[in-house]
Amino acid sequence: MTSPQSRTSPTETGYADVNGLHLYYEVYGGPVSPDGPRPLVLLHGGMLTIDLNWADLIPTLAADRPVVGVEMQGHGRTADIEREITPAVLASDVVALLDHLGVARADVMGHSLGAAVTLELAVHHGDRVGSVVPISGSVRPEGMHPDMSDPSTYATSTRMPTADDFAAFGEAYARLSPHPEKFQDFLTKLSASSSDLQGWSDEELAGITARVLIVMGDHDFVTVAHGGLMLELIPGSRLAILPGTTHMQATRRTELLLPMLAGFLD
Repeated sequence: MTSPQSRTSPTETGYADVNGLHLYYEVYGGPVSPDGPRPLVLLHGGMLTIDLNWADLIPTLAADRPVVGVEMQGHGRTADIEREITPAVLASDVVALLDHLGVARADVMGHSLGAAVTLELAVHHGDRVGSVVPISGSVRPEGMHPDMSDPSTYATSTRMPTADDFAAFGEAYARLSPHPEKFQDFLTKLSASSSDLQGWSDEELAGITARVLIVMGDHDFVTVAHGGLMLELIPGSRLAILPGTTHMQATRRTELLLPMLAGFLD
């Protein structure tokens, strides 16, 4: 994983005041312009940040187009507010950010929680997205591996984040959050919101018009069988299963992701 010291520097950083939220974002590569290449928006997973999820991918992704990294409600430099954390709410923030940046349509890639937001954008804001890449996401609660709903397995399941992953979550929150003292409170809030994810109906998924590349690890939170269901339900979608890959490793497999993203996003 890329360290904060060796990360690629953004060409622009800023905040957009959207829906009562002071939303932090970074731009990499060329400037965002109505006449330029379509930007790629990156949406991190729960308890993650732009760096933790995307630092290894950004240098290549930003070589020929603008890349916009977002830190969603309560994550990174964006403070939490008194509001539920749902894919619909977070997707509305992304749409408002696109308006703030003057972007009519963007490609979107998201991991885990960010994958849910990516799918929500494709379902309910299809006019604002071109190609979308949900990584380690599901469209039904039953798509999750049984270990995810059984607390007795949390300490032993090899699908779960490692001790190093949890330490990275805490370090990033302490370093970046406007309210580092609220780490445990936010973790509790986020865990409750994640358990409420209901997904989308067959009809909603059948109405997706964006190009969709579904990506997951073969040892992910989501089952491989559920990936096959998503492939059936989303018209014209593609499915990539990353071998030997857990949930937390999915966006770190640069040697697998970058070639397929180059072919899909171009």
